[in-house]
Amino acid sequence: MDCFTAIDFETAQGYRWSICQVGLVRVEHGHITNEVNILVQPPDNYYWDRFIDIHGITPDDTANAPTFDKVWHKIEPFIKEQTVVAHNGLSFDFPVLEKTLEYYGMQAPDYEKYCTYRIFKDNLASLCKCYKIPLNHHDALSDAKACAELFLLHIRNSHQT
Repeated sequence: MDCFTAIDFETAQGYRWSICQVGLVRVEHGHITNEVNILVQPPDNYYWDRFIDIHGITPDDTANAPTFDKVWHKIEPFIKEQTVVAHNGLSFDFPVLEKTLEYYGMQAPDYEKYCTYRIFKDNLASLCKCYKIPLNHHDALSDAKACAELFLLHIRNSHQT
């Protein structure tokens, strides 16, 4: 677990296949080595207002953005056959990825999944406050960075016991 990818997705609506932002942080040997932040045009560039209220991304922001099937090739190497971590990943981020790939008729890769919500049993904002981790909540890259920091903390704590 020396190397892993932390991911976070923001969606435009309640449908799991409506990704509008991807945040990805690659960690190798305890250090962040790569960050990816991509705005994605969801199907029909359609948003629910309450989702705009959560993350602040609007149809205008993604009007000229590529659709997920056009950016998957940039994301897949960080996920395929890798250790992947997300906060609340088991109930949100991993199903979002699976449903989006299914929507575009693409094969979901194999990867090892970890969820920092399951590990720490608290929400991201509270954990970031507790551990003094910077967070611009519901920005996919910021959430992914925070998740990476939490997982690094978990790894360090696991090695101490």
